[in-house]
Amino acid sequence: MKQLEFDSTNAICGLTFIALGGFFVYQCLNLELGTAFRMGPGFFPLILAAILTILGVIVLVQATRMKGDPIGPMALRGMLFILPAPVFFGLTVRGLGFVPSLFFTALIAAFASTRMKPLMALLLAIGITVFSVAVFSYGLGLPFERFGPWTRL
Repeated sequence: MKQLEFDSTNAICGLTFIALGGFFVYQCLNLELGTAFRMGPGFFPLILAAILTILGVIVLVQATRMKGDPIGPMALRGMLFILPAPVFFGLTVRGLGFVPSLFFTALIAAFASTRMKPLMALLLAIGITVFSVAVFSYGLGLPFERFGPWTRL
């Protein structure tokens, strides 16, 4: 009898997807689901959680079929810069306004790469900010403050 072998990377990912999907399915059951024609607040999150769970099962099954590469070193620098960037944006967008919050968020996230130089990060943050203001503020006309109360004297 052939012994069952797992690709540890895919197995861990599949189990993580299944666990997260199961958690969110459980949480959605506390919300009103409604019907397909009259969706309640829990309907769409339930569908997404079910899809995540199904994808987890698919990844877990694939982990038994092929041997993959072992888990490599974790990109700590990326996590230290990418993860706090949207948190910073969320905490400061009302106080600083859209422009300064987006600029500093892009600047923080730019340093996730070891190849990013300070001048290039600054240019990238300026470019992202100008593009986003042009698209969201002027192009789409979204009603948000470009500069918030913390930036006013």
